[in-house]
This record gives sequence, C-alpha cells and structure tokens, in this order.
Amino acid sequence: MTRILVVDDEVGIREFLVDALSTGSFVVESADSAEVALLSLRRRAYDLLITDLRMPGLSGLELLSQARHEQPELEVIVLTAHGSVQSAVEAMRLGAFDYLQKPVESPEALRLVVDRALERRSLLRSQAGRERDSELPVLSYGDPAMDPVLRAIDKVAPTETTVLLEGESGTGKEVAARTLHALSNRRGGPFIALNCAAVADTLIESELFGHERGAFTGATSARRGRLELASGGTFFLDEIGELKSELQAKLLRVLQEKEFERVGGSRTMSSDVRWIAATNRDLEAEVERGRFREDLYHRIAVFPIGLPPLRERREDIAPLAETLLGRIGAQLGRPRLRLTSEAAEAIQDAFWPGNVRELSNALERAAILTSGSSIGLAHLTLREGSESTSRDDGAVRSLEEVEREAIVRALQAVDGNRRQAAEILGIGLRTLYDKLKRYDLQ
Repeated sequence: MTRILVVDDEVGIREFLVDALSTGSFVVESADSAEVALLSLRRRAYDLLITDLRMPGLSGLELLSQARHEQPELEVIVLTAHGSVQSAVEAMRLGAFDYLQKPVESPEALRLVVDRALERRSLLRSQAGRERDSELPVLSYGDPAMDPVLRAIDKVAPTETTVLLEGESGTGKEVAARTLHALSNRRGGPFIALNCAAVADTLIESELFGHERGAFTGATSARRGRLELASGGTFFLDEIGELKSELQAKLLRVLQEKEFERVGGSRTMSSDVRWIAATNRDLEAEVERGRFREDLYHRIAVFPIGLPPLRERREDIAPLAETLLGRIGAQLGRPRLRLTSEAAEAIQDAFWPGNVRELSNALERAAILTSGSSIGLAHLTLREGSESTSRDDGAVRSLEEVEREAIVRALQAVDGNRRQAAEILGIGLRTLYDKLKRYDLQ
C-alpha cells in the first residue's frame, strides 16, 4: 500500500490534501509541523512527502533536506505561496520532484502531480530491481537434487511468509534469498543482508537496529540500522544461529510486534520487511540444547527450505565451475581461462566441504598460478582422498560429524591457518573458533 505524508500548519489546507488523496489506494497521514513530520519519517517508511515550505519552526526546505537523508528514495512535492517560486526552485535543487502553488487548483490537479511522482518512484525502484536481478547467480544448472528447492522458492516467493534457508556454509543460501526477493512483490524495494557471524557481538545490535547519538563511545551521530534501511523490501538475516540469547529476545519482539527502538533511543519505530533467515546449524538441536529460543525458532521456521551440499548435486559442479571461472577470468583480465579435461574431472569428483565458496577459492588460486589460459591438475589444490570420501558406503552421518570433518579438511588444506580456513568454509573467524572449541579441535 502506498503511504503518503502531508505536512502543513494550516488545518484547512491539510484537511483538503488528505481528503483529496484518500481514495482507497493510498494510506495518507498528516502532520501540522516539520518537527512532527520528522518523527513520523524516523518511525516508518513513506513513498511520498507533500510539505508546505513556510511553516513556524523548522521550514519545509529543512524538512526536505532531513527527509531525504532519512529516506533517500522518498519523493517530495512542495507547496508554495504565490510569489515564492524561487523557494520552490531551491527545493527542487535539493531533490523535490515538483511544486504546487497554493491554493491548489483542484483535487484532480493534485492527484495528477502525485501520480507522476509515484510513477517515477516506481520506475526507479523497478530499474534498480532489474539491475539487481540481472546480477543474480544461477541457483542450479539442472541437477535433480535442486528441483525441490526451485519449486519451493517459486511457491513461497510471492507471499509475505518468513523463510528459513538451511544448509552447509557455501551452499548458496544468500543466492536463494536474493532469488526469493527478486520473485517477490517487494522486488522493487531494497534487499538488505546482515551476517550475524561476521559482526562482533558488541556491534551487531547497532548494525541491526541502528543507534542514537551518544548511545555508546564513538556514536557521534545517529545511524540507521539495516532493519530500518530494508523498509519496504526484504531483510536477510544470515547465520541467525550465531545470535546471542539477549539479541534473540529482541529479534523475537520485532517479528511479533513489527516494532523496535534504536540503541540508546526510546522512540518506537515500525518494521515493514519480509524476513528471510539462514543457518548452517541444526536449529532444532540448538533449541534442545538451550542455545536457541524455541519461540524464535517457530517464528522464523514458518517455511524451511534445505539447500543440498555441492557433493549431492554433482551435475551442477562442471557448469558452475565454468561460470565461476568466467567471472574470475574477467576480474583478472584473462577472459580465456579454461579447465583441462583432467582438471574438470577432478573438480567433478572432489568432496568440496566448503561447497560453492571453496570451489570458487580453488579456481581463483589456480587462475593465479597458471601462466597460460589452461588450468590443469597441477594448479588445483584438492583434498587428498576427497573422491573416496564423497563416495562413501551410504552410511548416514550427523550434521555435526560432517561439519567437524569439513573443518578438519579445511585446516589441513591451508596448513592450519585459521583465517584462511574460515574463508574456505564461508564462516566468520569468531565462528570458527567457537566450532573448534565445541569439537575439541584446539
């Protein structure tokens, strides 16, 4: 639903504007001052602001400047008295879409300008969405193991249902999340991601909710959080299993009540996002161990989708490797890079505990090592025994056993360098240290 904010200190004009626009397709709110309007703009997202230029206290020009800072995609129409066109020109220089002289000629004239402003907003957001969509990596190249994933995404994408993406690190959970967004009704809005494993515990609450000036040492100005930036679009919370218990409680409140406060602030703000979460942990097991809140788990796991590891979708490996190598070659200025048949076969048979991320890293190292355009076996760093490991006796192993083995193999491949191992596994260094302690791999 399109949301419009009308600001004018004259009650008659304000009521005229609200009545003229309250047609059923718009949600129209009003404020009698720029100060009150700013409070509303900081609490929720709007599509259009209509404001008078001359008001007691904060002027319309000052409101325009601050409003565009709060919500950069906001369209603004200014109202100006006869003879104050110069002020309207200044407003347009600051980013206003258009201006109307008071008194407004008719409701029809008002709605015409409003429709044009909203049309431009829609076009700009659609264009941004298309640009993002065109950059989306392919989720699958035809392996049957990915068919249930693709069908599930097609079914749930057009809804507002919260989705939980489950799978090992590097299986393409963020690609799946971006695909869900691209196929959703919110595709014209922003896609904002936050990786809980990549942000320090002391900073993650501020990253998520934002903070007010003076909230903590170094907070010299107010800052919008990623949840606020995602308003009207999709918010992707990656590695949600890494959240500490106190932040889990705050996140639960946002999911239930769609409200939150910035760190150090008391102003309640609205949350208008579609939630997608992802984890490489068994959250049900985490709930049983008391490490993850059961009520939060049921809130995020409304529609779970499991992404299979790369070793279970071997028909995707060869075309994926060619695609990744094409990108790597373009980045290195060597677009003709190709795999020899022996190298391609070895890649096809390898175990890849780090999945797509590990495959990409291996190809990038190989591309740097080769002096020509061909990448052979000598340029690839593959795990010893990876083929026999990937083709085991069919015994079912727990996720923890698979994860422990993946960590050991990653460390072996980089001679114990923990930072490099974390990069291969696609997890944060802090997360790797936690897992080393959990599996007694010190």
